[in-house]
Order: sequence, then C-alpha cells, then structure tokens
Amino acid sequence: MQEHRIKLLIINTRWVVSFLRLAICLFLVSGCLRTDPRLPQSNSPELDFTLHHDSLLYLPEGWKSTLWAESPMLYNPTNMDVDHRGRIWITEAVNYRDFNNSPEKFPHFAGGDRVMILEDTDGDGIADNSKVFVQDTDLVAPLGIAVIGNQIVVSCAPNLIVYTDINGDDRPDKKEILLTGFGGYDHDHSLHALTTGPDGRWYFNTGNAGPHTVTDRSGWTLRSGSLYVGGSPYNVQNSGSRQSDDHRIWVGGLSLCINPDGTGLQVLAHNFRNAYELAIDSYGDMWQNDNDDQVETCRSTWLMFGSNAGYFSSDGTRYWQGDRRPGQSVFTAHWHQDDPGVLPAGDNTGAGSPTGVLVYEGDAFGEQYRGMFLNVDAGRNAIFAYQPKMSGAGFELNKKDLIASLPESTEGYKWNEMPEDLRKWFRPSDITVGTDGSFYIADWYDPVVGGHQMHDSEAYGRIFRIAPVGKKLVTPRIDLNSIEGQIEALCNPAINVRDLGFRQLLAQGDQSIGPVSKLLQADNPFHRARAVWLLVQLGEKGQKLVAQVLEKDPDPRLRVAAYRALVQQSPRSHLSYARKVLDDPAPAVRRAVMLSLRDFPLEDCEDIVAHLYASFDGKDPWYLEALAMALEGKNQTLYDKILSGQPEDPTLWDDSFVKLTWRLHPASALDALRIRALSPKVTFENQIQALTAIGFVTGKPAAETMIHISESANDPRIKRWLSGGSIFEKPTCGMMPSIGLREKRNKKFQRE
Repeated sequence: MQEHRIKLLIINTRWVVSFLRLAICLFLVSGCLRTDPRLPQSNSPELDFTLHHDSLLYLPEGWKSTLWAESPMLYNPTNMDVDHRGRIWITEAVNYRDFNNSPEKFPHFAGGDRVMILEDTDGDGIADNSKVFVQDTDLVAPLGIAVIGNQIVVSCAPNLIVYTDINGDDRPDKKEILLTGFGGYDHDHSLHALTTGPDGRWYFNTGNAGPHTVTDRSGWTLRSGSLYVGGSPYNVQNSGSRQSDDHRIWVGGLSLCINPDGTGLQVLAHNFRNAYELAIDSYGDMWQNDNDDQVETCRSTWLMFGSNAGYFSSDGTRYWQGDRRPGQSVFTAHWHQDDPGVLPAGDNTGAGSPTGVLVYEGDAFGEQYRGMFLNVDAGRNAIFAYQPKMSGAGFELNKKDLIASLPESTEGYKWNEMPEDLRKWFRPSDITVGTDGSFYIADWYDPVVGGHQMHDSEAYGRIFRIAPVGKKLVTPRIDLNSIEGQIEALCNPAINVRDLGFRQLLAQGDQSIGPVSKLLQADNPFHRARAVWLLVQLGEKGQKLVAQVLEKDPDPRLRVAAYRALVQQSPRSHLSYARKVLDDPAPAVRRAVMLSLRDFPLEDCEDIVAHLYASFDGKDPWYLEALAMALEGKNQTLYDKILSGQPEDPTLWDDSFVKLTWRLHPASALDALRIRALSPKVTFENQIQALTAIGFVTGKPAAETMIHISESANDPRIKRWLSGGSIFEKPTCGMMPSIGLREKRNKKFQRE
C-alpha cells in the first residue's frame, strides 16, 4: 500500500499538494464586439473620477466624444492603427466564425475580410472618406494591424502578413508571409496586433489556441502549446511540454518580439489565457490584459520580461481548477499566485472581455493623463485607466473607469446575456491615439461578447473620436525628409508614427546625435526615453550620453531604460554596466540587471548575483522572481553558498532566504523544508509555504517526504490541507483526488 501511494505521488509530484477544489465553468472565448449610433449614450470619469455625460459617452470632465465614422464606411472592426497622415486603418471581421454564424443569416465577403482606410479630409473632426486597402481570402477575421511606413502588418492566424504599398496608391504592391505556424485559425485566442517598440523591434502576442510552431527567417523555431483545444472545429490538437530552440518550455499565450526583417524571434513572457493586445511604452515596459474562465478574474498586468503569467501549470498540462488548493481564492488559483515561478497577476478587473490596450504618452489632454495605461473591456462596456506607480521592483495598478457607455462600467457581466438596454451593446474592441493626440475607439456593436458568436445581423461598426473640449487638435503635416520633421515624428503620440522618425534619424547617423540628445531635456519624460533608445544605436558618442543617464538621471524608470538599451546594443559591455548600478537605490534598476543575467554563466556573474541577493527584502515578489531568473541554471551552487550564512536550524532562517528556498525549491532543501513544515516554531503560513515548495520538487524523495509529513503532522490544519479539505472548516472528504480523476477534469476543460 505504501509503495502504491509513492507511485501515485511521483506521477504528479509537482502537484502532490493539489486538491479537490474544481470550479466547473465554461471557457470564456472572448470575441470581437460593437454599439448603436442611434442611441444617445454617456461619458466616464477623469482622474478625479467624477462621471460626466455628453450626448454619446460618459467621459472625464472637459472631454467630448464624436461619432467619427460608422457603417457602411466600415464593418465589424477588430483592431486599428493610424498612419503619419492621421488616417485610421481598420481590420474588419465580417466573416467572423462562419462555423458558428451562418453566411445565410449574417453578411459574408466571398473575397475574404478587408483592411479599410478612413480619413477626415476636411478637418471637421468626422471621417468623410473610406476606401478598401486590401481584401484577401487569407484574411479570416484578422485581429491586428500595424501601419509602419508603407508596410501594413496584419495579424491573422496562422500568419503574420506584411503588405507593402511601394508606389503610395493605397493598394498593396507586395504581400509576404513574415511568420506562419501560429495556432488559432478563425479563433479569438490567436495571433494579435503587432506594435513597434522604442528599440525599433516589433512586438506582438498570441493567445493560447495553439499549438504554435513558428520558424523565423534565421531558422530559429518556437514550439509552444498547452492542453487547450476548445472553441472551434479547427482547434483540435494541442499539448504542453513542447520545447523551443532555446531549450525552454513556453506555454499558452505568448508575448513575442522580432526584428523587422523576420529574424530574432524571441519569447518575452508566457502562460496567458488570451491577452488581446500588447502595449510597450517608451521606457520599454510591457503592459497587457488577459481574460478568464468566466469567473470574474480578468486582469490588467505589467509584464516582466521572461515571466510566467500563471494561467496553466508551468508545463501547460493542467488547468488551474485541478491545481486549486485549500483556502485559495478563485483569483489566486486562476493565476497560480501561490506557486513559485509565477508573476504577480496584476489588477483583478472582474468578469469581462478585455480587448485593446494602450499607454498614452501624449499631452493633448493635460499632464495628469500622460502615462495612463488603458485597458479596453468590451464585456464591461468600458475603458479602464491606470496611472502605474512604481512599487518595489514592479508596479502598483489601481483601476478607474475612464470611458463607458453607462454611468459606470457594467457589473454582473455574462458573455452570452442578451441585454435589451442598447447602451450595453457598446463593445469597444480597440483604442488608439491619433497623430493630433486624440483618442479613437473602435466599436463592434453586438449584444453578446465571445463564444464565437454574434447577433447583430448587419455587421454594424463605428468609431468614436475623443478630444478635449475647447481645444482644436490639428493633424500635423510631418515632413519626414528633414531632421526637424523626423524629430517631430519621433515625438508624436501615435505609436507606429514615431517609429518612422526613429528609423529616419537612425539612418542619418552622427548628424542626428545633436538634435536627439536635446530630447534628454524634454518636458515630456517619454520623449527623453525615446531619445535614450535611439542614441545607443548612433555609435559610441550616443552610448556615452546614455551611460551618463544610467549613472546620474534622477528618474529611475529612465535609468532602467538606459540600462536595457545599453546592454541590448553593447552585449560585450554588459557586465560592466551591471556592476555600475549594483547599489542603485531603485529596486527596478536592480531588477533589470538580474533579468539581463539569465543566460550568463555563473563564473561571469556570481559576484553580481550574490550582491543583488543581499539587497532582497524578503517581500518584493517581482524582485524575487527576477533574482530567480538570474539564478537559472546556476541556482544550486549559489544557493549552497548563501545557505552557509544561515543558521543550522532551518526554523531560524531569515525571511529572504525562506522566500528564496520556496522559489528555487532545490532537492537539497527537502530535509529543511520538512522540518519547517512540521515545526510549530514557524507560522502556519510558512508551514504551508514549505509544503508547497516540497510539492514542486520532482522525484521519489519529495514524494516520500510528503508522505512522512502527512503521517507525522500533529496540527489538524496541516492534515486537513494535505487531505484537500478546507483549512477553515471540517474536512468534507478524506483523500486527494486520484491522478485519473485529475486527467478526466483536464479533458473536460480541454473540450470546453
């Protein structure tokens, strides 16, 4: 009997502490969305968050909304971008999920879905011209668009497609598949919009409808997946534990970057459910949202490089429901927040259907709105706003309603509910910034969101423009042939427009250093950050200026940007830059150093990592995760050295080392963890933490250790926790779910 129990535990040793709690829920497959122009609507709060109403939406005081465009100028908008002339480009999804929405009942384009260009030619604040850029049978409900000069990059799984308009006639002269092999054909959880980063690379993400098997132009192959095979007849085969050419296992939804020529594909973070879009600000920080399993746990997140966002188990073979442990809230379990190696989940936005994201870096609405992280939620009929605040090595996010179709964002959202109140048909799918600094909101009008369904048989869509009252915003005429015009483009609030300035200034070489370096004194801090990323690519003189920023600038976020830019551009000087900032007072700067050391051998950086560990306060979860990444592949050697400075009795370890042991959970720590788990000298929370760490150690000794604890524990709470019962109530069942039962549960959620 004892041998049989050991075998069962070894099969799933990592989750030997996982229990019976299984929330039965349907998978929310968030879809693209819509509203009614015939309906008077409202407006939302400002950063004092008092609601104010105009004729269309609820907005901050001093803002106004205009119905800028509507069908038949466009239909079913999923994503948008703006070019340097101020025109709005839209991807349509008229052929949305034909397997669920029959062409007999809903509109259908036999020639494929379209990319539209909309323009306000007379400057009155309302679009008056609409044209088709391309209609293509390869476009089946595309979910993303980026306008980068004369290249139009469209995201439509399995392909990332680049259309090039060589002669400027607003028709593609060339089409190429830059990348292919993304899962999620005709699926919401698939390939999403691309955006340019401040370093000139291209950034994008994809949902968890894998598998994703993608080879870049240099031959490097991404292989990722999970056990999710739901939502469409095309998504039928997927699996976790797939290894990419970097020898790492990437899981679920992914954030990625690539060079514009299609080389250098890199995974930036992973294990999302379905983050609809990725925003990267001028400092190089990444921001996104993620949807949930219809259990009120959608989220807004600052995304740390290399991080595991925690939706599936770390190898992608189990859902969160089977891993839920006694005492865990749904939000904690849903994003595996008590597991070592998982990034803090961010802000819980509740039940919803999050879509586009944006970091606003313009000045048109006033300085108090600059730097806002915006999260569009079609399910909640709203756009949420955050002013991110640095907190340790990460960020604190506090949500407020900014724009909505009702006086406040809709609570009690259910994806398949059919509201009679047409204000709830406002389904914002994306938000972007015009070249004049105004906001544009794409609205997919429908009573339902997700489930691959729609009910609006007219495929109606519209775009709102949001601008300040009493201020006429004018679309600038940007002269890209002069350095002055290129600087103007670099400073433009429209994300991909500023990339045009970046590239033109980069091509000028030394001539650009003087004008660009002046931006280091700009009033807008985001302009200073853009200068940093450009200067490091302008040669040794530019790098020296950025090195001065790294050592002397009072803004910690700018110092982080300077460090990132320097080590990315000058890898040979990497460690010298790292040593310069080991004692930087900002944990965020030290976090950036640790993340950059992930692939360095121990002999090159042992002193740096040891020094950075000494600065760990035992509390900061972002710092701890960055430290663990710096230790990756070299943790046992450094762990043993740090252990030598701790008391022999593990119940007397300091908080920093306890946290490090939990995060690294080396097999050598099993005896110490057993002592801590059974000792009344440590708090109950620390006992559970020790048990969790044991559960993540693989192999027979860990299973035997857990059995010993289950037989030796005197504390009834420990026994109850190990049995899968609530630690707050009398146990309702006396044994852990069998491995077979867990597999049945996984298959159930896999189907849904």
